[in-house]
Amino acid sequence: MSQTDHPTIQSLSEEVSKLRQELQLRDQLVQQLSCELFRLVKGNNNFVPQPEVSATHTAQVQALQEQLEAVEQQVTFYQEQITSRDTEIYQLRQTVQELTDRTRMLEQVVQELPQIYRHKFEERMAPVREKVATLQQENRQLQAELQSVSYRLALKTRTNNHSGIDLPNFPRPLSDESNISTVDS
Repeated sequence: MSQTDHPTIQSLSEEVSKLRQELQLRDQLVQQLSCELFRLVKGNNNFVPQPEVSATHTAQVQALQEQLEAVEQQVTFYQEQITSRDTEIYQLRQTVQELTDRTRMLEQVVQELPQIYRHKFEERMAPVREKVATLQQENRQLQAELQSVSYRLALKTRTNNHSGIDLPNFPRPLSDESNISTVDS
């Protein structure tokens, strides 16, 4: 509802209030006229209505009744408008309440999102951490086996070479057979 609707409702309420006051005033006048006529008729047994006065009073009463009907129609029209506006206000208040509730719910969800994402991330990371731990354990075992194999290979190599250092074997020249025999011995 816009801000311009408030003055309209207020002005309608004021106008309805004025019309009701006018209606009450006219009702009082009609009541007073009725009482006065009744008193005159009852108090004066010889009362003979004068046609011109009676016609004037009748015309005034009829005019007042027409004005009264017009005012009643206006009051009915304004009451219908007020009822319509009240219904609209009620619906808008319900909509505002629903939107407020939804906003609160969404704010709560937004506040909980980091915790939800952390929890989901932890759930997804648990198998990865287990796999990394398993791979690290296997890596340590393989490194230990590699060191063991390297150590055994080094020991085996040392035991196979009793002489210590392996000297290269060069091809023997055919002309120097005498030198070779001295080198072999």
